Amino acid sequence: MSDQDTFTFIPLVMDPKSKAISSATSPTSKALEAELLALNNLHRSLHGLDAPHVVPPPPVPVNPKRSAQVTKLRESGNTEYRKGNHAEAIKFYTLGLQMALTRPPWEPSQLVREEVHQLYSNRAQAHMQKQNWVEGAIDAEASVACKSQGNAKAWFRRGKCLLEMGRVQDARNAVAKALEFEGEEGGLAELKKEIDAKLAKDKVVEA
Repeated sequence: MSDQDTFTFIPLVMDPKSKAISSATSPTSKALEAELLALNNLHRSLHGLDAPHVVPPPPVPVNPKRSAQVTKLRESGNTEYRKGNHAEAIKFYTLGLQMALTRPPWEPSQLVREEVHQLYSNRAQAHMQKQNWVEGAIDAEASVACKSQGNAKAWFRRGKCLLEMGRVQDARNAVAKALEFEGEEGGLAELKKEIDAKLAKDKVVEA
């Protein structure tokens, strides 16, 4: 019979002042001494942390104030966009992104993705209105990276920005991928036709 097949009860005691754990029997095995040493060292290291870190945060808390602030910033950006103030809209979307992306790490990542995909997509559209094609393409790509399905507008904006940048083949590849996720939603089919026409025209010119 091996040691793993037997159970030996070893009473433990806690020092009321230091809270250190030790064995009530003597002598103790080296294995037990090592385990108790590690346990007591861990206790001392946790006890030495600053007050905010003594108690871990709840597993999945959500700060409702931050959520409200992110929503308000996005809506303010939308309002400025509708007024034609695209630079101001970009500022509000950027502030919203900063607020969403600096959520504490214990908050749900899906919540962050849901917030930032909208903000990136909206900011991409505002950049497009200012003909900031590179910035728009980057924001649209970030949006679809956060949410690849149910995000046809961002896919469209990425393809359109790439097309305007002269990266026609990249635009076609992006739209082809978008069609796999979204079908023909959000004007993707029309954009594909526009890109294909541009590619065909370029081939004729080259010939």
